[in-house]
Amino acid sequence: MAESDKDDLIRLIDESDEREVEIPDRLPLLPVRDMVIFTDMVLPLYIGREKSLRAVEAAMKKERLLFLAAQKDPMAEDPKSKDIYRVGTVCRILRMIKLPDGHFKVLIHGLEKGRVKRFASKKQFYEVSFDLLPDDSADISDVEHQALMRNVRENCEKILNIRGEYTGEISMLLDEIENPGKLADLVSSNLKLKTEEAQGLLETEDPVERLKQVNNYLAKEVELSTVQAKIQSHVRDEISKNQRDYFLREQVRAIHKELGEQDERSAEVEEYRKRIKKAKMPKEAAKEAEKQLKRLEQMHPDSSEATIVRTYLDWLVDLPWSRSTKDVIDIPKAKSVLDKNHYGLDRVKDRILEYLSVRKLNPNKKGQILCFVGPPGVGKTSLGQSIADAMNRNFFRMSLGGIRDEAEIRGHRRTYIGAMPGRILQGLKHCNSNNPVFMMDEIDKIGMDFRGDPSSALLEALDPEQNTNFSDHFVNMPFDLSRVLFILTANMTDTIPSALLDRMEVIQLAGYTEEEKQVIARRYLLPRQLSDNGLKSKDLSVSNSALARLITEYTSEAGLRNLERELGALCRKVARKMAEGKKGPFRITRGSLNTYLGPPRYIPELDQDETQVGLATGLAWTQVGGEVLYVEVSLLEGKGELIITGQLGEVMQESARAAVSYARAHQKELGLEKNVFESIDIHIHVPAGAIPKDGPSAGIAMATALISALTGQPVDKCVAMTGEISLRGRVLPIGGLREKAIGALRFGINTIIIPEKNKPELSEIPKNVRRKIQFIPVSTLDQAIEVAIGKDLAKKSAAAAKKKKTPARSTKKPAKKPANAAG
Repeated sequence: MAESDKDDLIRLIDESDEREVEIPDRLPLLPVRDMVIFTDMVLPLYIGREKSLRAVEAAMKKERLLFLAAQKDPMAEDPKSKDIYRVGTVCRILRMIKLPDGHFKVLIHGLEKGRVKRFASKKQFYEVSFDLLPDDSADISDVEHQALMRNVRENCEKILNIRGEYTGEISMLLDEIENPGKLADLVSSNLKLKTEEAQGLLETEDPVERLKQVNNYLAKEVELSTVQAKIQSHVRDEISKNQRDYFLREQVRAIHKELGEQDERSAEVEEYRKRIKKAKMPKEAAKEAEKQLKRLEQMHPDSSEATIVRTYLDWLVDLPWSRSTKDVIDIPKAKSVLDKNHYGLDRVKDRILEYLSVRKLNPNKKGQILCFVGPPGVGKTSLGQSIADAMNRNFFRMSLGGIRDEAEIRGHRRTYIGAMPGRILQGLKHCNSNNPVFMMDEIDKIGMDFRGDPSSALLEALDPEQNTNFSDHFVNMPFDLSRVLFILTANMTDTIPSALLDRMEVIQLAGYTEEEKQVIARRYLLPRQLSDNGLKSKDLSVSNSALARLITEYTSEAGLRNLERELGALCRKVARKMAEGKKGPFRITRGSLNTYLGPPRYIPELDQDETQVGLATGLAWTQVGGEVLYVEVSLLEGKGELIITGQLGEVMQESARAAVSYARAHQKELGLEKNVFESIDIHIHVPAGAIPKDGPSAGIAMATALISALTGQPVDKCVAMTGEISLRGRVLPIGGLREKAIGALRFGINTIIIPEKNKPELSEIPKNVRRKIQFIPVSTLDQAIEVAIGKDLAKKSAAAAKKKKTPARSTKKPAKKPANAAG
């Protein structure tokens, strides 16, 4: 406030004091928010509400007097009488200014306290009737009262001293006030009190009691102001200390410079400069590193930004921009390494040796993206390590299963706290070379959520045409990944995005045959388990018949993990016997397996004890290998409904409907009565109903089981079939023939009906499997029925129709649960 404004204000107050103001018992009401007006208090108010504007205008027309009372709820725009405190202050308007927007700015002076008796509501504003509340007289000569007033004055001075606002004028003003009530009101009007606390002081009529409450508030304020001042002083001291330390460091740095020595900071910068030169970065990366190093040189060494720059520089200099291992490509040696570590898998080994051969002839060829797809436990991950050993390269394995954050692949931006590069660059730093064998495990189990799609982030890294300039968010510099040999593994390709799958060369790994499992168990699994359980080869021996029974009756899998677990269980049993003092050697025979491992868990031949009507054997291909799938059909009296059970997917249900439509279209050829479908219900069931199943390749099995049930002719128990059917009876090709054949062999099946168009794939099936299984290619459903049911179906069907025999549905359950998909 300017000096002229202060003089005007003093003059206005003096003039109002000189004139005796006669206060009427009824005045316009002005509700105020977030403040309580005390007597002798002078303050400006901004008037904006319609009723408040009318109340001020009414007061200006008379004696310029208003009754001001606080609102209970400051958010109420149009307060009612119940929303306003009853005790307020009669105030005089000293000055009023009308603003351009129609609102008022008024300067008011508190005169007397009053209590509202009645609200007289008007259309434009409130008027209130009130009684004045003059302060009770207090004995100022009383020692206790004098001590209280002195204590209040001292506390006021303490607060003002702490805040640095104390002046002699304020001290004189406090000393001149002899009335306890006046002193209490003056101090209250300058304290930062809540509306409820200030209103409580205003409503306290006894001036001494009011002064005691003010003294309590002052004591709290003194304590708070002291703590606040202490905190501010501590902050100032810290800032001064930091500035002092900075100047001292700069002086030390200058002294070292004059002496020709290096301080710690200069030594750090020089060390980074050497590492940048040694890293042999591309020009763009080296330029960015030098830029960040200059920033670090100009920063305070203890600042948070300096820490971020150091972390970034550490990653830049540690990445293998130009460091690589020298490939040792010896094809015979590589073949021996692969054969030593893996039995079988000839197709995969041939592809790896082809890659190495091309690499030997053309070292500059861009890195290939290989994807091994096969059931669990067939050795996909260990193949990657063998490739690295054969090429004399470093190996890094990264599991993608369950990753849902794109930053795991591309990293976080440097602006985030704790930011790091993605796993790809972390792996390269770990290998310390730019040409490792980089294995990404479980690519089919990668996820996606609100944090991004990691599979989309892999599109750039796994494209040989793009990954020469792979960009990580943290490094923010292009990095060449073209020399990296990426190998991915998956159990199935269905869940891999098509754009990502298109960038890979998919190599299928089928399950192992029984003979291959026996060889692997002898060469690898049993010696490893003997060593792990503290046994020697002479302590335990397993006969060939026992090993064969262990494979067929205690495990049922495409891979080898359960087989190794069972061998481990045998070793543990023997280890316990030896620990108890029994002497070996111990020999496991076919008959003694029950003693060690309990009864068999799998009996594949259970459903093949006898040939049955309405029961056909299909084949499934799942992510865990080939499986046998049984289809049951039963005919019931009804109205031509089709019942499908066994938790079948939409594709499999469509195959069932197609089979029924084919049978209805060929009633004559099958020797069925004319309206037979209108008087029966057909129930198609695939056992193991708790397991979801889907796919088109069970169509031929469903149709065969249905025709068997309709004609009463049994399906050959030794025949399994796979193939999709059309409405016209054509047998369409399917996938996974190799896996299905190996799965059928595990279940003791020796004849398989396959689609004619899958005949070329027979060459990929191992010779020992082809020797044990007869593959019968068919192009139509009639040919499949002729093999599975018999050549004289028409004659037998006619005879069966005359006898009106309706076969009962098979109630036997398969020993092995079918797989999760049918093709």
